[in-house]
Amino acid sequence: MARAATPAASCAPRLLRAALLLLLLVAAGRLSTAAPVVRELRCQCFQKLQGIHLKNIQSVKVTSPGPHCDQTEVIATLKNGQEACLDPTAPMVKKIIDKMLNNDNSN
Repeated sequence: MARAATPAASCAPRLLRAALLLLLLVAAGRLSTAAPVVRELRCQCFQKLQGIHLKNIQSVKVTSPGPHCDQTEVIATLKNGQEACLDPTAPMVKKIIDKMLNNDNSN
């Protein structure tokens, strides 16, 4: 004689699918938390200023070209805490970098 299908047996495939979908969503969520690491592996400067007054600058960071970015980047931290990208080929920016380097060497 054939057995009649029980309601629990017919729900098992649905439950299994739901569990697999939940597991997939959790795994995708874990991968998305690593996104900030990817952001650091590319150029940070897309718009560059030709210059900024030296009295507004707290510090300057120069990043050489590398696997993360194929161009030199100059990022100035301003006294108000904001960061600004500067064009490293601009004459005023070159003067700012020279002054900042000379100030660091004289201390």
